[in-house]
Amino acid sequence: MYRVLLPVDTSEDRALAQAEYVASLPNAADEIEAYLLFVFDEGTGEVPEEFDGAKSVDRIGSIRTARDRLEEAGVETVLFEDSGDAASDILNLADSNDVDEIVLGGRKRSPVGKALFGSVTQSVVLNTDRPVVVTGSGTE
Repeated sequence: MYRVLLPVDTSEDRALAQAEYVASLPNAADEIEAYLLFVFDEGTGEVPEEFDGAKSVDRIGSIRTARDRLEEAGVETVLFEDSGDAASDILNLADSNDVDEIVLGGRKRSPVGKALFGSVTQSVVLNTDRPVVVTGSGTE
């Protein structure tokens, strides 16, 4: 089984692009297991407004969007949630589950911002020896 980690933020467009990439991999339905991760980070506003009480990864729209697309393609999915530092949580989950690839959702950047990835993306790319794919979004 080829294990792929998709750290998903609140953007449904980016989550869908990540899921589309994984669904397009050869033999995805038979050979891929997708781990969807959402990191709750109250300090950066990554907790969606719809949470009045208990936080649950099942309630995140972007997670549901990615999971639905992957399940439609026959890809087995596993949901994970964490809270804290996103880059560290991504790297720790990748290591603890021995994933084969990390698929991040990229954001559109200004001309100056294009010189560098976002801080989470850059940290993940620089601190792992696993293949990392950065997808875009069709609407940004």
